[in-house]
Amino acid sequence: MSFPCHRPGQVAGLLQLLLLTLASGQEQSATFPKAFLLLTPPWSTTFKGEKVTLTCKDHHSLAQGYISWYNNGDFLKKGPETIQINESGRYSCKTQRSSLSDPVHVEFLSDWLILQASHPVFEGDDVDLRCRGKKEKDINEKIYYRNNKVIRRDYNSEVVRLHSVSRDNSKYHCTASGESFWIRWEEISEPLKIQVQELFPHPVLRASSSEPIEGSPVSLKCETWLPPLRSHIQLQFCFFREDKVLGSGWIDSPELQILTMWNEDSGSYWCQAKAVTPNIIKKSLRSRIRVQRIPVSDVNLEIQSPGGQLIEGKDLVLICSVAKGTGTVTFSWHREGTERRLGRKIQRALSAELQIAAVRGQDAGRYYCSADNLYGPILSKRIRVTLRSPVSRPVLTVRAPRARAVVVGDVVELRCETQSGSPPILYRFYHEDVTLGSSSAPSGGGVSFNLSLTTEHSGNYSCEANNSLGAQHSEAVPLRVTVPVSRPVLTFNPARAQVVVGDLLELRCEVQRGSPPILYWFYHEDVILGNTSAPFGGGASFNLSLTTEHSGNYSCGADNGLGVQRSYMVTLNFTGLSTNKVIHITVGIIGWLLSMLGLAATASLVSHFRTQRKSGGLRATGTPSYSPKEHREPSRSGPSNTDPHRPIHSEPAALMELQPVYSNVSPGHDNLVYSQIWSSHHTKENPAPSPKTHQKDEEPAIIYSEVKKAHPDDHEGQAHEDAAENYENLPCAPLALDR
Repeated sequence: MSFPCHRPGQVAGLLQLLLLTLASGQEQSATFPKAFLLLTPPWSTTFKGEKVTLTCKDHHSLAQGYISWYNNGDFLKKGPETIQINESGRYSCKTQRSSLSDPVHVEFLSDWLILQASHPVFEGDDVDLRCRGKKEKDINEKIYYRNNKVIRRDYNSEVVRLHSVSRDNSKYHCTASGESFWIRWEEISEPLKIQVQELFPHPVLRASSSEPIEGSPVSLKCETWLPPLRSHIQLQFCFFREDKVLGSGWIDSPELQILTMWNEDSGSYWCQAKAVTPNIIKKSLRSRIRVQRIPVSDVNLEIQSPGGQLIEGKDLVLICSVAKGTGTVTFSWHREGTERRLGRKIQRALSAELQIAAVRGQDAGRYYCSADNLYGPILSKRIRVTLRSPVSRPVLTVRAPRARAVVVGDVVELRCETQSGSPPILYRFYHEDVTLGSSSAPSGGGVSFNLSLTTEHSGNYSCEANNSLGAQHSEAVPLRVTVPVSRPVLTFNPARAQVVVGDLLELRCEVQRGSPPILYWFYHEDVILGNTSAPFGGGASFNLSLTTEHSGNYSCGADNGLGVQRSYMVTLNFTGLSTNKVIHITVGIIGWLLSMLGLAATASLVSHFRTQRKSGGLRATGTPSYSPKEHREPSRSGPSNTDPHRPIHSEPAALMELQPVYSNVSPGHDNLVYSQIWSSHHTKENPAPSPKTHQKDEEPAIIYSEVKKAHPDDHEGQAHEDAAENYENLPCAPLALDR
């Protein structure tokens, strides 16, 4: 019974391949390939009296040494590779490089009719049968039989060919018939058994080791050989364990390499060999292979962690390994204090890994592992597992000496601390990402950093904690260093020495330093006028529309929450009234007008004194007051009556010096300005008369200046005349002041 591996092979029978195959077989065994016999002529049966030449061959092309000849199993002689025989028998031979050949039965018969078969014949070969009589010319018909059944009738052929014979027990014979004197005759040959030789012997399975160590490789070889006359036939091979095909089935090589043998691979092994054409399959005997297992020994547990440190929250890898041991090993991991194992793996390896994800503080302890390959578990030594935890995000706190704002010069404490993390911890302090300094906490906890504040220390502060397991940065904490305000400075705009009623005055208050926001207060004689804020620093303004009550002392105050600073007092005085027309006259025009009025006043004064001499003197009057609270207009009713009791001064003109005193007065009309002029008589004895005497004894002279009107017929170019030409002096007329 055969177990074919169904895979077609390629026919590539070469003598070289056969020789290599046979040579490799010799290396593994002391058994040599068989020798074989050749017959000349190539018939195993012949008539008695004829001779047959026997030639002994082996798988080598040239014979070496003498050949051992045998007949019916008995040693015949040693001689050359070729001998002649004329006696029946079972002949065989052997060379020095081969085993004994299959015997060839050669018969010498004295019968009238014999049946001959060609030689040599191998399994699957075609064979020629020849029915031969002593008088061939008398034979008319030949009939061939196999097991007494006609297989061929022949009338004139010399031989009959049978295809693909096999080694069976079939018997062949033939008959020959003819006619002589109208009498039909017939002869029958002796039965013949065709001698079919093996194409190749049954293969022999050989293993490189019948008791391999588990885990080691084994080489299987299926040994057989072809006779040199059939070396062109391709052989294929198939290997089995029990009844299971190994590898890919039929292969061209007689050798199969098993890379690793395991304990479960123990069993019965055998092989098959087949000729592709003809289809002849033969199998080997079974060979027992027992795989030897080595017990595990020297079990060891080690920890693998990133960077060589076991970090809380990271994965823990436990590696269990054995120094020796084969086959399937069962690994298990354990922690002291827990009955339940942590993990279990079964694999064909000397080591295994167990990964514990995201270890926590409770995972610390003593660990061990065990290994077993059916000889009992072997335990490793216990190792202690300690965890290091990375730092949490630190918290930065600022401790200041005062509850509210911090000011320049204060010493603040920056405190950086994490809630968790394995020591030692290195802390760093930052101001706007610039390192201020660092400090270490060897036993954990937090650290402090003291900072004496200057104006540059305002901004965002942060800190960093690092214990070599990763740095964590705190949130930014803003710190505002407040600078107290300096003494403010109060200024007026416009910055004139004197102002008049109706002016819009801007009070400007500003400090040179101080942190915003700053609140400014404005005071008039310590009465609050108002306040305004400068959110971004700088100064602030307060606009004031002046009235007569606004004369006096002004000041301002500045406050940014660190104390109020008060400016120095600034005094504001009024010198007269103002109208819209006067306000808009430029300073240059007023100067020119006053000059013209001075000249007119001098001429008028001379004329006035002349008139007074004729009329008997001036009427006595008081000095007018020009307080901003009073508004006076000149009277147009004419000059007042002269005081009859006023003394007449008769001092010589040479001893008298006129001292004009004048001021501009608005009579209430928009287009009219007049000047009041007083003349003082100075003598050498009394060079500076008092104002009182001057007010009583003398009437002021009055000069009017009237604004010119533009005539409708004037050309446009005249509209751009100098402003000074828009005024003219009126004729001097005695006018009285309307008091």
